[in-house]
Amino acid sequence: MRIAIASDHAAVSLKAVLVAWLREAGHDVLDLGPEGTASVDYPDYGFKLASAIADGSADRGIALCGSGIGISIAANRNPNCRCALVSEPLSASLARVHNDANAIAMGARLIGEEMAKGCVEAFLSADFAGGRHQLRVDKLSTKVPA
Repeated sequence: MRIAIASDHAAVSLKAVLVAWLREAGHDVLDLGPEGTASVDYPDYGFKLASAIADGSADRGIALCGSGIGISIAANRNPNCRCALVSEPLSASLARVHNDANAIAMGARLIGEEMAKGCVEAFLSADFAGGRHQLRVDKLSTKVPA
């Protein structure tokens, strides 16, 4: 699976751990940066991640920042990205099964490395259930009624 991963400066360390772990597991990982811990703006990296999913460069995405909140909001600005903020494996799995999420976000200051790996594993191994959930997911791509 081709997985895009991006972070801000607060999550560079966790990103490096996940990139190495995913590559060891045989995944093709597209590291969208940043490379170092110099301050960067999380929206720039959330936008990059969403674009990689939207243009087909990646099948799934992992977005990381200090809390996971800001980068998930940024990624979700792209209508082709459904990024779920998760903090444990069950929510990561349900994001795929019920919401057809194609990306997850996590907060590096709030989650440990092993829990982050558990979330990624649950997310990547789950499949969208479709059925009654498809109608709801379709509504996520339409304009909000006035």
